[in-house]
Amino acid sequence: MKRNGPLITLLAGLALAAVLITMNLSLTKGGGEPDPAGLGAAVASAAPAASAPPSPTASASAAAPAAPAEKVNATWAGTVDGGGATIAIAVTDGVAVAYLCDGKKAEVWLQGTAADGKLALTGKKGATLTGTFGGGKATGTVTANGRKWTFTVKAVAKPSGLYRATATVRNAKVVGGWIVLPDGSQVGVVTVDDVPQPAPAIDPATGAVTVDGAALTAAPVTGVLAEN
Repeated sequence: MKRNGPLITLLAGLALAAVLITMNLSLTKGGGEPDPAGLGAAVASAAPAASAPPSPTASASAAAPAAPAEKVNATWAGTVDGGGATIAIAVTDGVAVAYLCDGKKAEVWLQGTAADGKLALTGKKGATLTGTFGGGKATGTVTANGRKWTFTVKAVAKPSGLYRATATVRNAKVVGGWIVLPDGSQVGVVTVDDVPQPAPAIDPATGAVTVDGAALTAAPVTGVLAEN
């Protein structure tokens, strides 16, 4: 029985050696060094995630310029506050022309801009028009010839609106302005060599009008005046 002791010890040693050889082979097949504390997993979880590249669509949207504001096209017309004069403002692609007259001899032409809800126009001898527009109406103030008018007028559609005619009749310079209102009424002044007089009625459908015996055509105002 005592002779079995060394044999048992020898067999135990061989078994331990076999276990160690098996573990070493397993690690070699795994392609890496042993990681008894699991440090590799901890390092992997702690590493920051790579950020995704920016979306081409998002980058293009951020770099795209803002669309230009739409240019204003509108016409407003009506009587000034308190009556006594009529005003029309015609705007084409943001270019504004205004005409105020009393239908007898007082009148003023102005031109400027309509943008971002604001009106800013000027005329001869320091005349000005400042105001705002939106919601189908225009509101503002006209200052000219030492007088001031305030107004709130509604948008109108053809044949209502602002008309103008210029011509030379028997060597006389003729300039006429007409405001046609939605009810069909007209207000205007014609100057012949800078002498004002009430304007005869025009045919809104054709613009035809007779001034001092001469046939003229009044056209809707759609841009910068040839003369102010």
